[in-house]
Amino acid sequence: MSISLPAPDASVLDRRQAIVAALKGLTNPSNVIDSQPAMRVYETDGLTAYRQMPLVVVLPETVAEVSAILGYAHENGIRVVPRGAGTGLSGGALPLADAILLGLAKFNRILEIDFANRVARVEPGVTNLAITQAVEAQGFYYAPDPSSQIACSIGGNVAENSGGVHCLKYGLTTNNVLGVEMVLITGEIISLGGKHLDSGGYDLLGLVTGSEGLLGVITQVTVRILRKPETARALLMGFSSSESAGQCVADVISAGIIPGGMEMMDKPAIHAAEDFVHAGYPREAEALLIVELDGPEAEVDHLIGKVSEIARANGADTIRASQSEAERMNFWAGRKAAFPAVGRISPDYLCMDGTIPRKKLPQVLTGMAELSKKYGLRVANVFHAGDGNLHPLILFDANAEGELERAEKFGADILRLCVAMGGVLTGEHGVGVEKRDLMPEMFSKADLAQQQMLKCAFDSQSLLNPGKVFPTLHRCAEMGRMHVHHGQLPHPELERF
Repeated sequence: MSISLPAPDASVLDRRQAIVAALKGLTNPSNVIDSQPAMRVYETDGLTAYRQMPLVVVLPETVAEVSAILGYAHENGIRVVPRGAGTGLSGGALPLADAILLGLAKFNRILEIDFANRVARVEPGVTNLAITQAVEAQGFYYAPDPSSQIACSIGGNVAENSGGVHCLKYGLTTNNVLGVEMVLITGEIISLGGKHLDSGGYDLLGLVTGSEGLLGVITQVTVRILRKPETARALLMGFSSSESAGQCVADVISAGIIPGGMEMMDKPAIHAAEDFVHAGYPREAEALLIVELDGPEAEVDHLIGKVSEIARANGADTIRASQSEAERMNFWAGRKAAFPAVGRISPDYLCMDGTIPRKKLPQVLTGMAELSKKYGLRVANVFHAGDGNLHPLILFDANAEGELERAEKFGADILRLCVAMGGVLTGEHGVGVEKRDLMPEMFSKADLAQQQMLKCAFDSQSLLNPGKVFPTLHRCAEMGRMHVHHGQLPHPELERF
């Protein structure tokens, strides 16, 4: 492992058996996993390059049990790492050797579907796709659709502010969550938002969405459900260069057209997806665009023509419009399977996640090509092109000496390039441990200190998911003194931290 985690608390390790016994008293003993072989499945999340065995795993079944477990951890100074489905790609659910790993897998019920108010209230272990499946018979769906939607849980989606191929038009998780129930590290249970569209006061719901398990444990989520569009059709377009495909993206948006989805893949990704799914992708293309238009049939037909014109003006060699729902889904099948498809052509890969202004796409692609030569590693590119969210897949072999380290350095340079182009370190995967040490590339010391003060307001002992997001872990009391000393937030209330 080439990343550092907080040093284990020896006193906690010495108390392991007492902690296990206490947890068995707070939930059904069968929900506590403490044997090394059984805990092995929890040692990593979707970022499998990094592994760490937890102290103990507990899988509570009720909100009261979550409250009791967190309250116990708080009283005894024990760290806690929340975990959803474990599909995250930034190491956000990576365990700590001295921390309870709190899994929410048993919170898997859909509690309420309210079609009149167009919301669904669900537990955090419900999968993303299950929400759509629960409402589709009535003509509704849940818009955010990560490629892992068949497996990823809605609680994890909230923690990472997940996106998906349709988020250009319909927004990320933060635009589709109306309320959460959350348990604080003290064991207190709070509710933020609800079925209404907005709340008065501070936007704490916005703060919690994307907070990566640092502020509390989500036990219930109220999401917005939408009516399915009357018509949806997709265009499959092949280009002779990534630059011309990138310019087509910019031209479509500048024409005032907001597609339901707009995805881009380069040649290595096209070939991997086509070999895996046989979606009919043009193998000769250097870049592929999938553009989906939805709405009334007449509007969709008109926009199909407009986007096709823009594509031809940018030198598209292939333009195909879906003629049936089955064909539209087939177009998307390859893109949705791009990550596992790339796994067929490389023993290992790192899936990066950075976001740039759309107009900078050609420069970033050129820069990534140069970095690929520098590090001697291949890269396959998959983009949420419409909103500038890049997912370069760096191909390597972890069994080859030095390749993982080169892949990590390659990925770090890609993210530095994104920031240099006016972008950000993450679009939807979160910071976790993967991007933690790159945070100073984007934020000043004052920026990071302000963010950590927010963390302290929720978790004064820094017990929830420590070692994630922030490159330097300060005690909350120390943070208060730092701010008072530098005169940044001169307020007597800081002394309590």
